Amino acid sequence: MRIPQALAKNKTVRFGVPMLLLIVGGSFGLREFTQIRYDSFKLHGKKIKDAAFDDWKNIRGPRPWEEPKSLQEQQRKSA
Repeated sequence: MRIPQALAKNKTVRFGVPMLLLIVGGSFGLREFTQIRYDSFKLHGKKIKDAAFDDWKNIRGPRPWEEPKSLQEQQRKSA
């Protein structure tokens, strides 16, 4: 009877053990989520080696006060 009461009053058991469980459990959880990220990248990987960069031109995005479509169309035509 004294052991459960003593464990309930012990700060290490009340706070330390749950904290360690969260840290270790969180580590395993994050590992699973990051593995999903890398697996999806393998499936939908970018094929940079197939892309043609010879005719590439940098077109800047519009500023807040500019009209987005007309500015980009002008830049594409002048390229």
